[in-house]
Amino acid sequence: MTETRSAARLLLALPDFRHYILVRFIASLGYLMVTVAVGWHIYDLTRRPLDLGYAGLVQFLPAVVLTLYAGQVADRMSRRAILVICLVAQTLAILVLLYLLVSGATAVWPIYVVLVVLGSARVFAAPAFSAMLPKLVPEERFGPAVALSSTAWQTATIAGPALGGVLFAFGGAVVYGICAGLFALSGLVLMAIRTSTAPTGVSDRHGLSELLAGVSFVRAQPMILGALSLDLFAVFLGGATALLPIFARDILEVGPTGLGILRSAPAVGAALIGLWLARFPLERHAGLKMYGGVAVFGVATIVFGLSTNFLLSVVALAVLGGADMVSVVVRQTLVQLLTPDSMRGRVSAVNFLFIGGSNELGEFESGVTAAWFGTVPAAVLGGVGSILVVLFFGWKFPGLRRVDRLSDLRPVSHPQP
Repeated sequence: MTETRSAARLLLALPDFRHYILVRFIASLGYLMVTVAVGWHIYDLTRRPLDLGYAGLVQFLPAVVLTLYAGQVADRMSRRAILVICLVAQTLAILVLLYLLVSGATAVWPIYVVLVVLGSARVFAAPAFSAMLPKLVPEERFGPAVALSSTAWQTATIAGPALGGVLFAFGGAVVYGICAGLFALSGLVLMAIRTSTAPTGVSDRHGLSELLAGVSFVRAQPMILGALSLDLFAVFLGGATALLPIFARDILEVGPTGLGILRSAPAVGAALIGLWLARFPLERHAGLKMYGGVAVFGVATIVFGLSTNFLLSVVALAVLGGADMVSVVVRQTLVQLLTPDSMRGRVSAVNFLFIGGSNELGEFESGVTAAWFGTVPAAVLGGVGSILVVLFFGWKFPGLRRVDRLSDLRPVSHPQP
């Protein structure tokens, strides 16, 4: 028990891991603050809500076009070097946004160009960052490391938008300037990591088959495919958080302040469970606990959809976020430990596509279902769908259900293309 409780402390005693966590928190905080400032910046210029939608679109498109290539790059270069380049690019992009703002430029298209650069940098950074973590910690501590890393992200998710909104009261230039400083600081902290982050067993093959090797690998590994698919379909069907503005205004009647609390609740629940899992790692029955996390996610979604009490809704959303964190920790640990280091970049890219796609498509699905059946039925149906997904995937991927100790997992071999 003493060893279990000290897992987080032992991890944080590793200098390179501390730097890694700090980079994730600072860079995430900066990015989430920028999203607030850019939204206000664009709307101040055009007063057209559709232009805000375009802002999201131009950041999403690079993921569709570049993700698989970004994964291949992460399996050929030092992951730290890739991240440094991405952070420098993001710093310069934000400085361009700062210039556009202070110069009084009224055209919106340059902002979209900058957002494409930011989105592209995120695409290249995501697989490199994920593939880097197993290099920095012992295999037996990888689960708690994932929990701490995810907690850093969730904490930034809570603080970033709120801090960006508060600082925007002093002007958008203040937000842009601070965010540029945060990205630059992230790059400096990242350069302090001494562990080699170059991939091992790099293939000298090129071409389309090598580019798609991550997809082929995932398809050939039932446990990895099952874990990614479970998350994809559960989030796709249970994306009720996209409907929060409607719940806040028309059902719970709590206004913008209440909407902010509702939006923060899942991240708060996820951060708390992440800290718990870092201190008390999952020792046994990891597969069943992942399925259980998704099932609780579905039940909490149903409770939220039916609730007309603000406090109950907040609690349901916090439980939803915490349950999702259990699934996230098991999935990310399982995928990284089963994947050979030479493939981690490309498999992380596939993971990024699955998760990004589930979030984006889940919001779309919730909107369409709400338009067809109403807001409350859409949320309830989404929760029921998540539970049905658990039952289906538990039957379809029995090996995933029987995963016991994550620390016993080892990389599986893969055929060369």
